[in-house]
Amino acid sequence: MQDTNTKQNSKKDLVNTVFNSVFKKYDLMNDIMSFGIHRLWKSNLIDWLQPKLNSKLIDMASGTGDMTKLFIERTNFTGQATMVDQNIEMLNEGKKKLEYYKNIDSLCASAEQVPLKDSSYDYYIISFGIRNVTDIKKTLSEAYRLLKPGGRFMCLEFSKINNEIIDKFYSIYSSFIPHIGKAVAGDEKPYEYLIQSIKDFYNQEQLLNLMKEAKFINAEYRNLTTGVAAIHSGWKIK
Repeated sequence: MQDTNTKQNSKKDLVNTVFNSVFKKYDLMNDIMSFGIHRLWKSNLIDWLQPKLNSKLIDMASGTGDMTKLFIERTNFTGQATMVDQNIEMLNEGKKKLEYYKNIDSLCASAEQVPLKDSSYDYYIISFGIRNVTDIKKTLSEAYRLLKPGGRFMCLEFSKINNEIIDKFYSIYSSFIPHIGKAVAGDEKPYEYLIQSIKDFYNQEQLLNLMKEAKFINAEYRNLTTGVAAIHSGWKIK
């Protein structure tokens, strides 16, 4: 158990160090890693979600607030959102970006232990964050706890490419990303971590099975750009 805790604490510290380094360049980082199309992927998630007016969202690993912004706009500014991130620098960047938006609050907390009430939210979104958590099973369990009955969990994450040609191209491209990161942000190490975290993460089916184990029903996923990324969706019934 101690070894597991030590490993998890080490990853948490590493992730915080990475995002302390890149928070001012985070949007640019996503542009580099996704060929600039992460915004389309995020819009695809909101299109699939179809959030209702006056609904409540928890935006986990909220980063610079892209998903919260899309949600608030899609609900015609009637929705309420809570941005949660374990990195205070990232959270502050998101708050600055959305300082003129109403009905948004924020919380610095980890995805594995969120000090919020049970059954509080209609939607739980985690975008490009789940591969950075220290315990994915605890994260999914917390997501389930926080959702109201009938609430929906949605996850956008880099995934496993199902096209051999594109996979080879992206593998070659990925090897250059740390060098690009150093050129544009002055440091290659955060990008080395992020690329490795994508390689080490679960494939689409494995993540789907973890969601089912966490009691989400009607769990499914959609590949984006032949699996460069994927959106996973599941529902809480009881």
